[in-house]
Amino acid sequence: MERQDIIDGLVEILKTVRTVDPAKLTQVTEETDFIADLGTPSTEMINIAAKIEQKFDIEFDDDDIDDLGSKVKDVVDLIVRTQEKA
Repeated sequence: MERQDIIDGLVEILKTVRTVDPAKLTQVTEETDFIADLGTPSTEMINIAAKIEQKFDIEFDDDDIDDLGSKVKDVVDLIVRTQEKA
C-alpha cells in the first residue's frame, strides 16, 4: 500500500471524528500535525487509533501507541511497520 493511500484512508477516518474540522482535511500531508494543525484532542487519538486498526485490518502494540508522535507521518510509519510485521 502506498503512503498516499494510507493518508487518504486517515482522512476518511478523520472525517468521522466530530472534533476535527472537515475544512482542515483538504490539505493533509505527512507533515500535518493531528493536534496542532487539525485540532484533534489528544484524548481522541486513542479512538482514531482503534479506527485505523479496523480500517487497515491491523493491530498496534500498546507500546507503539504510547510512543506515537502527533504528525501524520508518525501514524503512516506505524501503519507500514505494523503491516510489514503481519
